[in-house]
Amino acid sequence: MTQENAAQVGVSSMDIHQVMEYLPHRYPFLLVDKVIECVPKERLTALKNVTINEPYFPGHFPIKPVMPGVLILEALAQATAILTAKSMSDAATGETLYYLVGIDNARFKRPVEPGHQLILKTDLVRNKRSIWKFNTEALVDGEVVASAEILCSVQSV
Repeated sequence: MTQENAAQVGVSSMDIHQVMEYLPHRYPFLLVDKVIECVPKERLTALKNVTINEPYFPGHFPIKPVMPGVLILEALAQATAILTAKSMSDAATGETLYYLVGIDNARFKRPVEPGHQLILKTDLVRNKRSIWKFNTEALVDGEVVASAEILCSVQSV
């Protein structure tokens, strides 16, 4: 896809500064480092660099550090929040929060370890009023490490 075609269909990427405009999370809970591709009202692909410096690794597990599954799901939920915001409007206002309201069919296929690049993929299934439903996958080296259906709710602050 050329840049011109990408611009026509609304495909965009976001650096960490732009990500922080759309998510209220900050260290140590900001789990999206970059958006690789976003097509509002359709899909989003994001990146989380997993480093040994993550605050949870000393306790999970000291012998063989593994990213907690619940944080993989949180990273996927943060990706859905960005897609929701970009689908509603291209301007982040800070007047809306995106709450995680449901996780269905969560599956974990293999561990995520320091040094991995976690690719977060989310596809919009539907939006009904303030509830948004997504199919999500987290991948490492092209292999699915986790997947889930995620529901979020858009609420005014």
